[in-house]
Amino acid sequence: MLSRSEIRSALLARGLEQEELFAEARRLRDRHFGPTVLLRGVIETTNVCRVNCDYCPMRRDNTQANDRYFMSADDIVERARRIRDAGIDIVLLQGGETPRQLHAVEEAIPRIRALYDGPVEVLLNLGNMRHEQYARLRAAGATSYILKHETSDPVLHQQLRHESLDDRLRCMKDLLSLGYRVGTGLISSLPGQTMESMVDDIELTGSLGVHMCSVSPFVPAPDTPLRLTRPGAVDLALNVLACLRVCYPHLLIPAVSALEKNSKGGQSRGLAAGGNVMTVNFTGDADRERYLIYGKERFVVRMQYARTVVQSSGLDFRGSVFQDESMGSDTSLTSS
Repeated sequence: MLSRSEIRSALLARGLEQEELFAEARRLRDRHFGPTVLLRGVIETTNVCRVNCDYCPMRRDNTQANDRYFMSADDIVERARRIRDAGIDIVLLQGGETPRQLHAVEEAIPRIRALYDGPVEVLLNLGNMRHEQYARLRAAGATSYILKHETSDPVLHQQLRHESLDDRLRCMKDLLSLGYRVGTGLISSLPGQTMESMVDDIELTGSLGVHMCSVSPFVPAPDTPLRLTRPGAVDLALNVLACLRVCYPHLLIPAVSALEKNSKGGQSRGLAAGGNVMTVNFTGDADRERYLIYGKERFVVRMQYARTVVQSSGLDFRGSVFQDESMGSDTSLTSS
């Protein structure tokens, strides 16, 4: 575990110091997980959101202008079939925060489990809900849940998300109490963010008792109040990622598409910095174009691209780590 001053210095590392940081992060990743990468298949179930985050084109104020969609349970299951056929055993159902999509997701989850007829991790990323709603999804067969804290600075969190950090953390506690494997995440280089608050982000992650954490460099997106802001530095995001690995070697840490969006080769560097997860997009073409997480010009990860990045990094694929040991976890990836 690094001290605050050591974390602060590591976040500023460049050149040889950065390479040494990354090497230590890779060593710890390989010790805990082997030189492997988990692949997730994501289905983006809706682009409608009740929250008004200043950095997201799907924010509530844009709802009327956006071409909205809601996937049905049948559509979700059909997309999950394609994930299964690609040899991926982690199905991520992601969407804007809206209670309108809860029923379709709840109906789809047991059907996805039946589709696999064996080991599968059903991972959700659907935002804040009430305890009883999380309980319903857990009872339906959901395994894990991503709920990013985005920034640990409560004032900045309120300014940019227009909701309280405490509410977000309360939801994480609810998820953990229900037996979910939980992931958090942060955005680096947010406007108004300080270096100290990023150190706080790293320490908060360790205190939450979570199992996953992502790091995304800030992406200025069109049709948002922050559209003219400078993109976040990829080097800083990579240093945060490496610090998370060094401080908490057991975490699953993705190399996210925002790294590639902000800098070509960014996802490869994310794996070199200690990352061990990539997410492949299985949303249908029409819906994918309407899922405006970073605007229409976002970087979309396809299966062949993920293969190339992982293999060129000298790593192998593996399956979910959040399944019963008796069910097995390794998977053989087929062509898609």
